[in-house]
Amino acid sequence: MHGLLKAVMNLGRGLELPQVLRGIAEAAVELTDARYGALGVIGEGRRLSQFLTVGIPEDSADRIGRPPRGRGILGELIRHPAPLRLTDLTRHPGSVPLPEHHPPMRGFLGVPIRVRDEVFGNLYLTEKRGGAAFDADDEAVLTTLANAAGVAIDNARRYHDSRRREQWLEALGEISRSLLAGTEARAVLGLIARRASELADADQAVVLLPSGPRADRLTVETAHGADAGRLRGRSFPADGSLAGQAARTGRAAATEDAGNDPRVRPLTTADGTAPYGPVVAVPLPLDGTAGGVLRLSRRSGRAAFDDSEVQLVSRFADQAALALELARRRAESGELAVLRERDRIARDLHDLAVQRLFATGMTLRSTTRTLGGADAAERVGRAVRDLDTTVEIIRTAIFELRSAGDDRGGAGLRRRMPETVRLAAGVLGFSPALRIEGPVDSTVPAEVAEQVLAVTGEALAGVARHTGAGRADVVLAVPMTGDRLTLTVTDDGTAPRGDTAGDGPPAGVEHHGGTLSVESCADGGSRLVWHRQLPVD
Repeated sequence: MHGLLKAVMNLGRGLELPQVLRGIAEAAVELTDARYGALGVIGEGRRLSQFLTVGIPEDSADRIGRPPRGRGILGELIRHPAPLRLTDLTRHPGSVPLPEHHPPMRGFLGVPIRVRDEVFGNLYLTEKRGGAAFDADDEAVLTTLANAAGVAIDNARRYHDSRRREQWLEALGEISRSLLAGTEARAVLGLIARRASELADADQAVVLLPSGPRADRLTVETAHGADAGRLRGRSFPADGSLAGQAARTGRAAATEDAGNDPRVRPLTTADGTAPYGPVVAVPLPLDGTAGGVLRLSRRSGRAAFDDSEVQLVSRFADQAALALELARRRAESGELAVLRERDRIARDLHDLAVQRLFATGMTLRSTTRTLGGADAAERVGRAVRDLDTTVEIIRTAIFELRSAGDDRGGAGLRRRMPETVRLAAGVLGFSPALRIEGPVDSTVPAEVAEQVLAVTGEALAGVARHTGAGRADVVLAVPMTGDRLTLTVTDDGTAPRGDTAGDGPPAGVEHHGGTLSVESCADGGSRLVWHRQLPVD
């Protein structure tokens, strides 16, 4: 009784569930003077999901192989949760032969462990030292220990669940902070895989996304843990797979032994060893669908994912996907706010700046009739023309502001032209000047935009080859009507190109369609002009 009281007190001090379970098994062996003991945890399908042994050396356990799943006498206690005491277990009708390398066992004592009126597992004892059989006192002591063990296990599970909830909230907070910081989606998916692996104590975690023309395949987008580098980018058919089942049904799918489950392709390390055993796949709903999948794996021989772990991972995946969706919506709202601000600026420019400049130009035009000198009239006329040019520039800016985000092809030409000109500067030895006029991005289709970039590059290469120029001006212009495009490249080279020099246009320019002309400038140098008609909606 003193030993029983000591064991119960020791169990009450434990908070970590694995240590509590190990302590229960060791206390049972010590109190009953048994040679061998074990604690089996009942999992899904009323089978043993964990089996902790005491008294069997580690090397002997390795030779025996995989732990029992709940057949024979062990299964008898699962089917009938009541104390069972046998003098010779081999004579019991439900007995099955022991596996190879297993020590001989005859005397047997087993009792169930209940946690809140639910059978959590069983305590198994065999071979009382000295050759005696287990008696009623041993059964009473073991039953009392099992009752105390149920309380200790309940406390440890509560503590464990509390810790896991804290870790879950911390992980979700880290994901949310990462999204708010603007981290790219792939890095966030990697963070989800890592934190899910830590929460569920998994050896490997992968995030799979639908791929293929009909989204009938799953591709590893990111991976964490063992063999992560080898898995990234791997793809396999969704049909018939565990991950595909989770994606299709929107519910978690699990297996205790991946090596013997046709829904899971056995994954091994680089040297072909250590296949995985327990695997769980939970849906990761991205963009409002259940197309993504989070899959967690444990090494063969480890405990299967229990129901609480599957539920935890499923809820974590749902919350992580919700955080991704909220971040995407937030980004879309930000883009919408930018577009609204662009529209407001465009409206203010049109209503205020353009109208006032237009009115000023009209006033100056009417003033020229009252001016007496031709010189004064000429100066006023130049000012009017400058105002007209300014109005045209502002109108172009207004058009670009209002058409921002219009991706009918050609988007980004205004940004890509400077890069093309900058690359040419390395060959020319100087930086050409660039001016872009009109609604370029919103009216130039994608295929024509590529032609513009090609002609610009070839024309500047021609300047470097033939003219020895020290200056070059590039002007890309599209009128407000958006029906044509004009590219002009002017240089100050001393050796004119074109027909006058017998050079002809730069090689390759004539293959891009449109109309090309090359002429000499009056003050030296040459000018290349390329016209291209544009489709009008």
